[in-house]
Amino acid sequence: MDIKSELLEIGKKLPQPFEEITTEIFSTEFVVAERKAFLTRQTLTYKARLGIHDDKKEVTFFEILKESGAGISTGSIDDMSPGFGFKAQKTRIGLDGTREGNIKEQSILFGKKYQYNFNFEKIREQIKNIAEKYSYKFIPIFSERNV
Repeated sequence: MDIKSELLEIGKKLPQPFEEITTEIFSTEFVVAERKAFLTRQTLTYKARLGIHDDKKEVTFFEILKESGAGISTGSIDDMSPGFGFKAQKTRIGLDGTREGNIKEQSILFGKKYQYNFNFEKIREQIKNIAEKYSYKFIPIFSERNV
């Protein structure tokens, strides 16, 4: 078995396995939690991209939790914006390249709003261990474009 096969095997255990974007880039995205109320729906989604760069012996990894919602809102702070609407939130990259809020911070924040049992740290740790097993450098990436 090679590094690509082992990394894709991890994806088979996820609700949505990694899909091949290019020969070295793979992606997965699936719903982690959902909240429904009168005429509104909010969804929390996990998205990850994995890059296997054999020439540099690197594995790059990007992950994020995204919240989106649609419907009529009551306008409360815990809800979406007033009126008909759509809301999306995600981590942003600052001008200096730093990430504003990591996935762990997002998980804690969203954990107050959603009930879910999802261990994103386990996925990252498994990918890192496989990369190290094949003497590849594991590089967490903070921008999806850079995977």
